[in-house]
Amino acid sequence: MFDFEKLNVYRKAKVFNDLIKVEVLSNPNLDKIYRDQIKRASISVALNIAEGAGRFSKADKRNFYVVARGSLAECVAILDLLQSDEIVSAEKYNSFYIIAEEISKMLYAMIREFEENSIKKS
Repeated sequence: MFDFEKLNVYRKAKVFNDLIKVEVLSNPNLDKIYRDQIKRASISVALNIAEGAGRFSKADKRNFYVVARGSLAECVAILDLLQSDEIVSAEKYNSFYIIAEEISKMLYAMIREFEENSIKKS
């Protein structure tokens, strides 16, 4: 088993990506630009968590978790735009938002842990 597979944050990111596929990408009214962007961003969350977990230096790990968190914010922004365009319902948006917020908090805690460790060593 790879290290990333043991992480709850990775498992949640995977669920988030699966929900994006089922609830958003399956919508025939979804514009191609939005489709491509949210697909890339949601995949990026899980992939950057995995890549960060596979790195040896704490700075590398931290950077990949920061990128994952940025990709997650991108997903939320796209979902917000899709809600404004009435492609995603308020109910679906809220359920995505709750999951994204959980993932974001988990990533933030991981990022802070690496920052605190580097401060203690200084």
